[in-house]
Amino acid sequence: MDFIAAHWLDITTTALGLAYILLEYKANVWMWVVGFAMQSLGIVLYYQKGLYADCGMEFYYLAMTVYGFVAWMRHKQKTADLPIRHMPKNTALVWIGIGLGAWLVIYLILSNFTNSTVPIADAFTTAFSIVGIWALARKYLEQWFVWIVVDIVTSVLYYHKDIPFKASLYALYVVIAVLGYFKWRKMMEKTEPQLVRKL
Repeated sequence: MDFIAAHWLDITTTALGLAYILLEYKANVWMWVVGFAMQSLGIVLYYQKGLYADCGMEFYYLAMTVYGFVAWMRHKQKTADLPIRHMPKNTALVWIGIGLGAWLVIYLILSNFTNSTVPIADAFTTAFSIVGIWALARKYLEQWFVWIVVDIVTSVLYYHKDIPFKASLYALYVVIAVLGYFKWRKMMEKTEPQLVRKL
């Protein structure tokens, strides 16, 4: 019981995270609602563990969760579900640049203004999660590539920071992200064949 009491936030956010990734796999709009609850609790968890960039990232996640939910629902009300599509090359280059720039800025902040013991990894996962959640909100197929890399690094980072349940969840996320890419690609080709084009 002491273990559960000490890790209840880890366990709860892990359960919500599992529900979230399964809904994302199915491209189900209700993932945003589950994500909002998960991220709210995540603010407390990451602050307690000294993962300050991840903690701050949750506020961005909350805003993007609202944005994603509204974007998906608004499109559905007007026509049908927001279509899965490829990210344009120019857009991808811009967001890679944003990710790299954010990584550097967040690293400098963590290194100079906090007692973070993992500034490089914490900054990396935070910076490229900014890119990933935006791409997810726009329903770009390539968002899965971002999450595969972020989830691998996050899993290792969380094991290091003694957040074992979420670390295991992120390891599972890597597998689901690979499967999710192929499922989304199949869904895109089936429902919107005109969107299948070379980048």
